[in-house]
Amino acid sequence: MQFINTHSHLYVQEFDADRHEVIERAKQAGVSHILLPDINAQKRPHLQALVAQYPDMCVPMIGVHPTYIKQNYKEELDAFETAFESAKHICAIGEIGIDLYRDTTFVAEQKDAFLYQVRFAQKHNLPIVIHARNAFPHIFDMLSELPNQTFRGVFHCFSGTLKDAHKAIQLGFHIGIGGVVTYKNSELPSIISEIDMSHILLETDDPWLPPVPFRGKRNEPSYIIYIAQKVAEIKQCSLLEVSQKTTQNAIQLFSL
Repeated sequence: MQFINTHSHLYVQEFDADRHEVIERAKQAGVSHILLPDINAQKRPHLQALVAQYPDMCVPMIGVHPTYIKQNYKEELDAFETAFESAKHICAIGEIGIDLYRDTTFVAEQKDAFLYQVRFAQKHNLPIVIHARNAFPHIFDMLSELPNQTFRGVFHCFSGTLKDAHKAIQLGFHIGIGGVVTYKNSELPSIISEIDMSHILLETDDPWLPPVPFRGKRNEPSYIIYIAQKVAEIKQCSLLEVSQKTTQNAIQLFSL
C-alpha cells in the first residue's frame, strides 16, 4: 500500500535529532514520496539539503509562505526567483497564499506576493500549493481577477466551508486533508463526505497538527496512515482505495 505525503516540513529543526529514523518510519508506513513546501530564503538551504540527501523520496517546492511576507517581501521574491533558476525537479510553487489569522499588518504585501507567485507558476506550468487561513474570500477574489483562469494545485490543510471546497474544486484545485480531520469537533468529515475522492490529497503538515492519537506531540510523515484511515471511514471505503486514489491524484498533479 502506497501513500504520498503532499505536505511535510521535515527539514525544520524539530527533526534535527532523528530525521533519518523519521524517514525510515515513513517508508515502513508505505510513504513513497514526501513533498516539501518551501517557506522562505532562510529555511530554503535546509530543504535543499534534505532533497540532496534523499532524492528518491523528498520532492521540493519553491515559494514564500505568507507569514514571512514583511517589508522586505520583494527581496524574498527575488531570492525565490533566483533559487528557482538553479533548482531541479520542482513539483510546485508553494506554499504561498494569505494568512490573516494573527497579523493583518502586511495584507497588501501578502496579496502582491501571492499574485506574483501564482503568475510565476502559470508561466512555468506548475501547480500551486495554497495556504489559506481566514482568507478564502480574498484568495477567490484575487484568482478571479487574473487573466489566465487555468489553475492547478491544492488548498493545503483545508479549513474552509463546503461552499469553499466546491469553489476550489470548480477552479481546478484539490483539497489537502491532514490531521485535523481526526479531531473531535472538525468539520472536515462532513465536507469530505460531500466531495469526490478524485479531489482529495493526503498530507501531515508536520511537525504540526498531529492526528489523533498523537495530539500534543510532534507530528511526522508516517502518521499519514491515521489520516488515510479516517478518510476511509468517512467515505465508507477500504484503506486500499484511499491509498490508490489519493496516490494517483498526487502523481498526476505534481508530475511525480
